[in-house]
Amino acid sequence: MTVATSARAQRLAELLRGSKSAVVLTGAGVSVPSGIPDFRTPGTGLWEDVDPMEVAHIDAWRRDPDRFWSFYRARFVSLVDKEPNEAHLALAELERRGLVRGVITQNVDRLHRRAGSERVIEVHGSIEYSVCMECRGKVSLERVLASEDTPECPTCVTPLKPDVVLFGEMLPEQAMSEAQSLALEADLMLCVGSSLEVYPVAGLPAMTHGGGGRIALVTQGPTPYDSDADVKLDGDVVEELRAVLAA
Repeated sequence: MTVATSARAQRLAELLRGSKSAVVLTGAGVSVPSGIPDFRTPGTGLWEDVDPMEVAHIDAWRRDPDRFWSFYRARFVSLVDKEPNEAHLALAELERRGLVRGVITQNVDRLHRRAGSERVIEVHGSIEYSVCMECRGKVSLERVLASEDTPECPTCVTPLKPDVVLFGEMLPEQAMSEAQSLALEADLMLCVGSSLEVYPVAGLPAMTHGGGGRIALVTQGPTPYDSDADVKLDGDVVEELRAVLAA
């Protein structure tokens, strides 16, 4: 780690120590070290070989649940055995120490909860359950994957929908309301592993900044908030958070 990187880690540690209401916002980059590809990286991104509007849109689920689940089952199978990495564990430790109030995440992989984070707001939903759009009943991921057929509600015998936000769907109102409240109250928003380009979640740092709070970034590549951030660490997310935790 370079002297400059070490100084930035020290600066972020100072911001966290001095904060009274810090909150974390995470994107796909925090889960890449767990072996989960992000969405758009050339050669490895999830949408590299498929059109998400064809396979991951709410209309695709309505039109052809069997085709939809032929794609999503493989996606869920690829996620079910993934383990939290050191970045997830570092963020859980920051919460345990009382240095952050919670984690807002765009990820659906459950890894923040499995790492020990207590307050997790999943603004894009979670793979934990699939839901019946008729009776709103929920079926666990394990039961969904137990059958090779399109999963159905045991009560209504209608196809289930993953409890994740598909293209063409609104974000869950309660989760977004809680995320916005945290952002407005935060005196520091730590954004980890997100390009901060997908709205409305990408607007959360602006809410913190507009209220006089600070922004800190731990992410590779440019973001719209680079010029507003007090500090940006742009190396490997695990190494960067390891350094921050040590500081």
